[in-house]
Amino acid sequence: MSSPSPAGGSWGDEPTGSAAGPAVDRPPGRSETAFLLLAGLFVAALVVCNLIANKFVSVGLFGATFVLSAGALPYPATFLVTDLLSEVWGRARANLVVVSGFVASVFVLGVLWLGDLFPAIPESRVSDGAYREVFQSAWRVVAASMTAYLVAQLVDIRLFHFWRRLTRGRHLWLRNNGSTVLSQLLDSVLVVLVLFYDRMSLGQMAAIIGDLWLFKVLVALLDTPFFYLGTWALQRWTGRPPLPVDA
Repeated sequence: MSSPSPAGGSWGDEPTGSAAGPAVDRPPGRSETAFLLLAGLFVAALVVCNLIANKFVSVGLFGATFVLSAGALPYPATFLVTDLLSEVWGRARANLVVVSGFVASVFVLGVLWLGDLFPAIPESRVSDGAYREVFQSAWRVVAASMTAYLVAQLVDIRLFHFWRRLTRGRHLWLRNNGSTVLSQLLDSVLVVLVLFYDRMSLGQMAAIIGDLWLFKVLVALLDTPFFYLGTWALQRWTGRPPLPVDA
């Protein structure tokens, strides 16, 4: 028998065995495969956000122009993934992926620091100066990102399940957008404050926060059909039934 999962169901894909013999190593089932793929996508999007966050770009959307960090471009995908994880696998597994992303960010910070300890050889295409030009403030970017990310993602998951309980499992669009819009505001405020509190005026930071948050809100609204489609496809492909309202 499978052991119970934190979401209240069954892991369903873990190797099993008996007291008489060793566990059997078998390929993961569809549910575990889909979960791992989404978790991998989440961590990849998070890590690349940190690595490209120092570049600022101008993005046109719905006739408006937004000035924001390049790291904001893939970041909304992390909220879509956690919403899908929450809807299909439950809060406990969504929180597990969020914590995994935090650990991955700490690891990336350590690797960047390690790479700076050793001098570049003369034949290296990337000099010490170029490396530091790109990554010398990475610790601050990652620290800001991790602070905002951990708080906002956990708040997003809590709000998602609040709306889910309140609507008795109905209105996917409300819990998708109701959780993301509020948590993205918290994320935008935290990341800009930690990153630029001693480099910009309050007016400059407020302008960046406004652009960053509005951009994320518009992207969140645009991803609503993908949330519906993703939920339907994942439940159909994995065979997982809808979770209880309080899962």
